[in-house]
Amino acid sequence: MPKELPPLHFHDSLQRQKVRFTPLQPGKVSLYVCGMTVYDYCHLGHARAMVTFDTWARILRYWGLQTRYVRNITDVDDKIIQRAAERQEPIGELTERFIVAMHEDEQALGCLPPDEEPRATQHIPGMQRLISELIEKGHAYVANNGDVYYAVRSFPAYGQLSGRSLDELQVGARIEPGENKRDPLDFALWKAAKAAEPAWPSAWGEGRPGWHIECSAMSTEALGCEFDIHGGGLDLQFPHHENEIAQSQGAGCAFARYWLHNGHIRVRDEKMSKSLGNFVTVRDLLPMYGGEALRFFILGSHYRSPLQYSDDALAAAQSSLSRLYTALRGLVQHERAPELGMDWEARFLAALADDANTPEALAVLFDLAREINRLREQGSELAPPLGALLRTLGGVLGLLTQDPERFFQGEAGDAKWIEEKLVERQNARAQRDFARADAIRDELDAAGIVIEDSAGGSTWRQR
Repeated sequence: MPKELPPLHFHDSLQRQKVRFTPLQPGKVSLYVCGMTVYDYCHLGHARAMVTFDTWARILRYWGLQTRYVRNITDVDDKIIQRAAERQEPIGELTERFIVAMHEDEQALGCLPPDEEPRATQHIPGMQRLISELIEKGHAYVANNGDVYYAVRSFPAYGQLSGRSLDELQVGARIEPGENKRDPLDFALWKAAKAAEPAWPSAWGEGRPGWHIECSAMSTEALGCEFDIHGGGLDLQFPHHENEIAQSQGAGCAFARYWLHNGHIRVRDEKMSKSLGNFVTVRDLLPMYGGEALRFFILGSHYRSPLQYSDDALAAAQSSLSRLYTALRGLVQHERAPELGMDWEARFLAALADDANTPEALAVLFDLAREINRLREQGSELAPPLGALLRTLGGVLGLLTQDPERFFQGEAGDAKWIEEKLVERQNARAQRDFARADAIRDELDAAGIVIEDSAGGSTWRQR
């Protein structure tokens, strides 16, 4: 790490501009991110949020900041209840199964686990306390059926995050059948119990929390009444994050000081989502591309920009990642020389300090990889220490963490058989039996194995 790091800047959604980050407590950062509603497998849009905020946590820590990263799990919700009923499966079994799957996907994407992962069902008392405070302060009311609603017009600052006015929101707003709210703009904090739905006792009768109150309660319980950064997908900015602000500040909390939002994954110019049915799951893509290539694909665009999904784009990401690993392939392990590569490191860190500009940071890695390849061709002793630098900088992004040979060989089912075939082919070539050597190459090719010959011998990788 260089002696002096550039100051971190990011685009704050609340201020609608790029700002210099100043933590609430010097040397420490509190980060809360809205996590998954666990009723199905993670799709690539969820993966983008996971990778984005894992990368932010890595950057903050690389800058020497003691970072507490909290990401919640919504394990009670209308969609969860509906899915469990469709499958005739207990809600707890459904959510636990998809939580396990989410963690598997997260690990495959190279994401480090958050420091804390609160579940909504484990924080019901805190949500009830927050609702009671809002009722006492005149920001919420109990409907005649036991529902509790937030009175949006009681909070004059409503719309500060999304930039929407109450007059704008009023247009087209209506009270749906079965709702008992006074104003079409109001939203539910507590939902009275219905038959065959999970419910908890409360001062307003049995019921369950509304979605928005969950994050207000869990974030402040974990990080305090005021914390540094709140993150999530752009689709959560309104109404979810807007409602979180209204709830938390209405109860007297300063709440989040900065807001970060990642852009959508798009499929043929539409947002990838389960409601539109145009999604592809992480676990469907992993066998074809691998988790690190998916991560590279996500980091190849700026986190706030829309990211267009296609098979060609994923294949290009996989190919680009291979170029970086090729630069490391065959290099002896070496300690990085601190005085070597300062220019590349400075450019790399400047890119990350500028609102986590990962496309620019990756461009620096490719410049460094080209220099390593050039030096290796010349037989220079500088290639291995620069390779160590490439690994270090890639690691800040959660990339280049594998052994290069392991990356290229992937999940080959019978590595021993492949190695035996390589020895057999080498012996055939030594005996000038080129027909046999070519036949072995063809046999390996049919098994999806690519042979690469060089002056130093033969290596293999999966196609």
